Amino acid sequence: MAKKPTARSEFVLFDVVYEDGSQRSNRKVPAELLGGLDGDEPARAEIEAQDKAIAEKSRMPPLAIKSLKRSGAK
Repeated sequence: MAKKPTARSEFVLFDVVYEDGSQRSNRKVPAELLGGLDGDEPARAEIEAQDKAIAEKSRMPPLAIKSLKRSGAK
């Protein structure tokens, strides 16, 4: 029996560089948050929220984001 089609959620991947010099690649951000007049700026807020949730679980302070760019962008 064939599977029923599910709602597709599209993501944009970002490379994040933190203030301490560390880097995380391929951080997922829902595509629906991006575009418009703000461009990729909403991605920063989404990634900061993800970092905060990770920091709470690991009981370590979240790192400050220095820069971010889309993965694969030059």
